[in-house]
Amino acid sequence: MRRRRLVSLLTAAVLLGAVPNAHAEPSFTEPHRPQFHYTPAKNWMNDPNGLVYHEGEYHLFYQYNPDGNSWGDMSWGHAVSRDLVHWRELPLALPHDDTEMVFSGSAVVDHGNTSGFGTPEDPALVAIYTTHSKADGRQAQSLAYSTDNGRTWTKHAGNPVLDIGSREFRDPKVQWQAGRWLMAVALSTEHKVGFYSSPDLKTWAHLSDFGPQGAVGGVWECPDLFPLRVDGDPRKTKWVLVVSINPGGIAGGSAAQYFVGDFDGTRFTPDDDGSYTPPAGVVVQDFESSYGGWTTTGTAFGDAPATGPLPGQLPVGGVEGTGYANSFHGGDGATGTLTSPPFTVDQPYLNFKIGGGRHPHDPAAATEETPPVRQVLADFEGGSYGTWTATGEAFGTAPATGTLPGQMEVSGWQGGGLVNTFLRGDATTGTLTSPEFTISAPYLNFLIGGGHHPVTSEAPTAVRLVVDGQVVRSATGKDSEALNWASWDVRDLAGKGARLEVVDQNTGGWGHVLVDHVVLADAPAKPRSTETSVNLVVDGKVVRTATGADRETLDWASFDLREHLGRQARISVVDRNTAGWGHVLADRFTLAGAPAKSGVERADWVDFGKDYYAPVSWENAPDGKRYAIGWMNNWQYAGNTPTSPWRSAQSVVRQLELRTVGDEVRLVQKPVRALDRLHQGAPVIVHGSTVREGSRSLGRRAEGQALDIEATFSARDAERFGLKVHSGPGQETVIGYDTNRGELYVDRTRSGRVDFSPDFPAVQRAPLAAVNGKVALRVLVDRSSVEVFGGTGQAVITSLVFPDPAAGDGVEVFAEGGDARIDRLTAWHWGSSRR
Repeated sequence: MRRRRLVSLLTAAVLLGAVPNAHAEPSFTEPHRPQFHYTPAKNWMNDPNGLVYHEGEYHLFYQYNPDGNSWGDMSWGHAVSRDLVHWRELPLALPHDDTEMVFSGSAVVDHGNTSGFGTPEDPALVAIYTTHSKADGRQAQSLAYSTDNGRTWTKHAGNPVLDIGSREFRDPKVQWQAGRWLMAVALSTEHKVGFYSSPDLKTWAHLSDFGPQGAVGGVWECPDLFPLRVDGDPRKTKWVLVVSINPGGIAGGSAAQYFVGDFDGTRFTPDDDGSYTPPAGVVVQDFESSYGGWTTTGTAFGDAPATGPLPGQLPVGGVEGTGYANSFHGGDGATGTLTSPPFTVDQPYLNFKIGGGRHPHDPAAATEETPPVRQVLADFEGGSYGTWTATGEAFGTAPATGTLPGQMEVSGWQGGGLVNTFLRGDATTGTLTSPEFTISAPYLNFLIGGGHHPVTSEAPTAVRLVVDGQVVRSATGKDSEALNWASWDVRDLAGKGARLEVVDQNTGGWGHVLVDHVVLADAPAKPRSTETSVNLVVDGKVVRTATGADRETLDWASFDLREHLGRQARISVVDRNTAGWGHVLADRFTLAGAPAKSGVERADWVDFGKDYYAPVSWENAPDGKRYAIGWMNNWQYAGNTPTSPWRSAQSVVRQLELRTVGDEVRLVQKPVRALDRLHQGAPVIVHGSTVREGSRSLGRRAEGQALDIEATFSARDAERFGLKVHSGPGQETVIGYDTNRGELYVDRTRSGRVDFSPDFPAVQRAPLAAVNGKVALRVLVDRSSVEVFGGTGQAVITSLVFPDPAAGDGVEVFAEGGDARIDRLTAWHWGSSRR
């Protein structure tokens, strides 16, 4: 359960289980409405909760906003199924109220009536959830119970039952284990999972903690602990601990990692202790005594390497030895560079450690350029908006003069004033409109910051150019308090009358906009460089780059230098950022024969895609198998995905197993077998067919928005090969295999609507070794998602896509750099899972 800025707190209904969640039944034929993935009829949904089987029904509870299509007023929605495929939405189970939001948790059947909420003959369903206090944000664990198979619920009068006084203590997963109740719960910012035991679900004793280990680049959430047989062998059982992380996932943003190990009833011990030794090589610079022949500009790096945290800095970890480069000299406001002397690239990899701010290198950004100006339309100086008119509360009566109360540090504006709609926080809304002006120059430039909510979203934070009553240009921020230049080419609008509108209609996280210095100009303004990065420079050009992860712990990174062997290069450590996390840390540059791996790369991931978060499993499936489901979205852009009246879907239910893959025990997944009942008509079958370089269609019979494709390819001499789905003019989602990298990938950069977040267009990759030159894939295609299972299910990529249905739903096979072969391909059409 993600903890976010709390806004728009509404009063809940009094009777639990009696709150209607829709006024009119949606058609379920809306564009992008999934056909075989669960979505509520309307409104916001995120983490699955309370997975339990009872009296012939699988229960799926989930984080739900009964009051709107964005995060807020978190409650538990509810659906049930008899086969894990066909789901029926039920009334709201656990609503928020005046004192609490109902965050994530689990549910159990109290067969022994240990809680006293039911009877041994008629056991209660008991939900164990996180109470998020609306008063002070404190998080504690609470109970609710049902004696009518989950249709109505009563909150326990003695809540909370476990309170350690923390604001980051959430998402309990409870099971019956060794004659008592066992809870795994996240201590989120500590990167730990706490284990507790109870005889009655009401009194809890602390057993142990696990962590930090694995990926720790974001908060830990939604733990799940369960045993599985290795290769189905009843004599060999291991325990799996799943932990979700946000941000810091393998594909960026939120994701779920797992650990395999042993649990002795008190403590979880992973098989991998987390230690790591990078490949040996020649150390280029270790910063142990001085900068040596490296040169500095500016003041950020000081006169010598740091040997610990600098004044005002949080503790620094991950340093090799004692010295390291640290651009926090003078705080985040200082800038500068640290550059190596030239060296000859004589090894295939440059390994190094990096930390600090996450501000990537932008090749289009300017470093020392003054933006052009012909006419200043607004600079927001002088203590008023002048002839601009404001509505609502967000803009106040006059421009801001900097950072507002409760806001992170704002930077990048010019002069003394700027537009800042964080007045009284993100909850306020409004518009600010300019008087009409004539477009008398070819470019309109301005500074913009704040939230990334484009004009196409339901609740934008944006700048709009309006001509003849129509919005003809728009821009939004990048979820950053640092303003930077934006530019519109308006040559086609020369001589027309126009107005600018600054719009804030968003009350959620990053629900504000920053604007300053609006000018007409003869040339476009280039964005300022705000990078905190390590760059490799060859022939004056940056050919490799890396940045931090908004952490003071250094981690390994690697540059692939193979195409630059024998050439001269320099290393440039750059800090051009003056805002929050505006510094970079670097250490131990080493030329080596193999790449070093970061903690994120070394972690084991449940799913390598961007859109599989908070997976949890059913504790008591009747067949003894382990089934899990996850939220198909990513906190990077979850509030902006282009769907209505619902937002978000759950994945298909997956069966989990432990299998030996190579010399490792790996978690493998496969779609639940009952999904096959949705197959319609006769399949399209291809076998023994060569795929020449290029792409070819599988024909009209294979076209569709909901497909189940199983394929085995032989690589032959192709460098890349695979499938394209949702294919048509200008769009395609590519599911491929890269033979050189040994990776499965999903490329959604041209998949349709990708403009609602800069983090959405992406190529997602998962390591997958071909077996005897063959690669097996199963691809589940729905109207707004693809789920790809590679090999035996050890490499899984889940990815949202938002194709334009009018552009086509073709299926193609392709090969690049040579030929591949389809050994066998079967494509089925899916029917709907709704009843």
